[in-house]
Amino acid sequence: MENVDVLIVGAGVIGLALAAKLSQQFNDVLVIDKNRSFGEETSSRNSEVIHAGIYYPKDSLKAKLCVQGKHLLYQFCQQRHIPVKRIGKLLVAHGDKEEAFLKKTLITASNNGVNDLIWLEQATLKKREPELLASAALLSPSTGIIDSHAYMQNLLAQAQENNAMFVAQTKMISAIPNKKTGFSVKLSSQGEPITLACKYLINCAGLHSEALAHKIVGLKASFIPKIHWCRGHYFSYQGKSPFQQLIYPIPSDNGLGIHASLDIAGQLKFGPDTQYVDELDYDFPDRLKVKFINQVSKYFPNIDANKLQPAYAGIRPKLQGKHDTFKDFVIQTSEVHQLAGLVNLFGIDSPGLTSSLAIAQHVSTKLQTL
Repeated sequence: MENVDVLIVGAGVIGLALAAKLSQQFNDVLVIDKNRSFGEETSSRNSEVIHAGIYYPKDSLKAKLCVQGKHLLYQFCQQRHIPVKRIGKLLVAHGDKEEAFLKKTLITASNNGVNDLIWLEQATLKKREPELLASAALLSPSTGIIDSHAYMQNLLAQAQENNAMFVAQTKMISAIPNKKTGFSVKLSSQGEPITLACKYLINCAGLHSEALAHKIVGLKASFIPKIHWCRGHYFSYQGKSPFQQLIYPIPSDNGLGIHASLDIAGQLKFGPDTQYVDELDYDFPDRLKVKFINQVSKYFPNIDANKLQPAYAGIRPKLQGKHDTFKDFVIQTSEVHQLAGLVNLFGIDSPGLTSSLAIAQHVSTKLQTL
């Protein structure tokens, strides 16, 4: 039976960040993914935004790891020549009620160590973004955009430089704790059964993390939270972008609202909305266009419906149900579930991409202390 130090299940951006970090710490790191390549689900179907860390409750993992991760990510991109732009974001308000939310956001951001937000009045906004309709806004200069595919390629390359291995089209069937080796794990690789032993088993299967956790013998069901699948759709906007920066409305509906974001090539897109689903279906209902126009026109009144085209949909693994309040990332070790060597990552939705390097550092530190 083959032995590895670390088996990482899931090669999204979190799994790849873990592989890059843990391969510096351990000799034999194996990353598997059931898909044909890495990052085929949530990691390749998002806004590609580097978040500042301004909304999340003080001392939450989302707040701490987003702020840490942002700095690590810009540094990593600079070192490895990954396309990234610190273009900034405008969080826009319409009227007194929403401006009051902006004022609270200034305090929340400051509590999280984000002290670079700038209040902009309507007249200043009109000069900066003539097409934008808002009564006031907060400018977040440390928000940016990244080429997420190039980032994931670099993480994998770094892991492979450290002798980590990535195997696609491979599923975990079961894992049984073994006091001598950690876990005995049954895999199916392109239909072929394989059994291997690992000292550390890391579940970062994203949308499938709940289902995967149920395949780990001895893990009590009480430690496995319900993962809610939340689909978000994106429309691209043809022609030159009317905006120079990212435009975000006040957060709503279990998300950050239908925002305007630019990719590295300068293509403008709007999204995502929030739609809880029971199946992994990337459907794009026709009725969505009217919904998007209605929401986007609140801050972009001159939107041309003919330039709005369906682009793609993504599904986020949320711990937060449709009517729930804030739910934090869950990074669960034997301190919680008492299974030595097992790390479960649940509900790594936004700001997962931004936090990825900080999450990897957090897990690395945990493994050193357990």
